[in-house]
Amino acid sequence: MTQSGLDDEDEDDVPEWVDQVMATVAKEVRRRRKELGMSAQSLADACEEIGHPIPRNVIANMESGRRASLPLVDVMVLAEVLHTNPICLIYPVGYVEQVQRLPLRHSEQTWDAMRWFTGAEPGEPLALDLMLRLFHQHEGEQRALRAAESSEQDEAWKAKSAGDAAQREEALSAQAFYAERAALAKERLRHLRATIREEGGTPPLLWPSQFASPFDTNHLEEDL
Repeated sequence: MTQSGLDDEDEDDVPEWVDQVMATVAKEVRRRRKELGMSAQSLADACEEIGHPIPRNVIANMESGRRASLPLVDVMVLAEVLHTNPICLIYPVGYVEQVQRLPLRHSEQTWDAMRWFTGAEPGEPLALDLMLRLFHQHEGEQRALRAAESSEQDEAWKAKSAGDAAQREEALSAQAFYAERAALAKERLRHLRATIREEGGTPPLLWPSQFASPFDTNHLEEDL
């Protein structure tokens, strides 16, 4: 089947969008399978082990373009077995130069289409969706907190092992600087978590401190 409505392209040369998407996934599944040295049967066996059987003949039909549909759940399981992410089967960045984002659209760079799919348009620093943007920011602040705490600990060790007063003073000053950065990151995290709740969402789990006891599995908001 072909698409109509594309002004600058001969519609006879433009496959149906659904067929394009399925063909892209099938081609990447085959490429990944070959790269991993897996046969179609071993791929089918691995899918069954996960708990979602995809028979060998179904995989063969998909790779040859004879399969009529491709359920999302199949893409998810195939990605797991092929040690990749579902998004990388749909948009194989680096292996497919251009894809068609939606029907009746001209092809675009695969990277741009992937960013649209994941909620981040080209040129946008973060996702357009509010909740997704808040979660992006939350992860960024957790990274900032972890980096600040790590640097603070490093400077504390330097201060303790300093060879003279000048080195100790320099390390203590740096330690205070990173402690302040950690405190600011915690404050921003508290604000973000409150905003997520105000918007009707549930904040993500807090990362454990790198310096907490390995037996402490309670990473509570009170720790911020």
